Amino acid sequence: MNRSLFDSATMRAVPLRLHPGDDLRAALGEALARHGAAAGFVLQGIGSLSVAQLRYAGRPEASTVGGDLEILSLAGSLAPQGAHLHMAVADAQGRVLGGHVCAGCIVRTTAEVLLALLPGQVFGREFDAATGFAELSIAASDPGRTPD
Repeated sequence: MNRSLFDSATMRAVPLRLHPGDDLRAALGEALARHGAAAGFVLQGIGSLSVAQLRYAGRPEASTVGGDLEILSLAGSLAPQGAHLHMAVADAQGRVLGGHVCAGCIVRTTAEVLLALLPGQVFGREFDAATGFAELSIAASDPGRTPD
């Protein structure tokens, strides 16, 4: 039987609470490994940061956003080789910025994140000549099963 990638019988929801000083991106990668998963999605995240490292669309490097920041949304994919995460944050004046999450986003008070772990799937990152980036690759962990 070929079940959908997000079939409730195969997807495992894992709520996380990150603590002050945690690096958001690193902590999510560690959670994937700790749960023995090779594929996951961040369904949503909220919380606060003391600093964010965001790479804006079309820019080659991250920009530092400092101060008291609220995470308005956080989503993306997690693979053993790395994460592809996007986030929107608001500063103390309510200005909103968003972009690609880079290392160095430091939790200020808390971050509450819902992960979806996908047993039976293996995510990877492979260079795509068309985009110039390492993009998501999807495979079944069971050779007899085809990815959806």
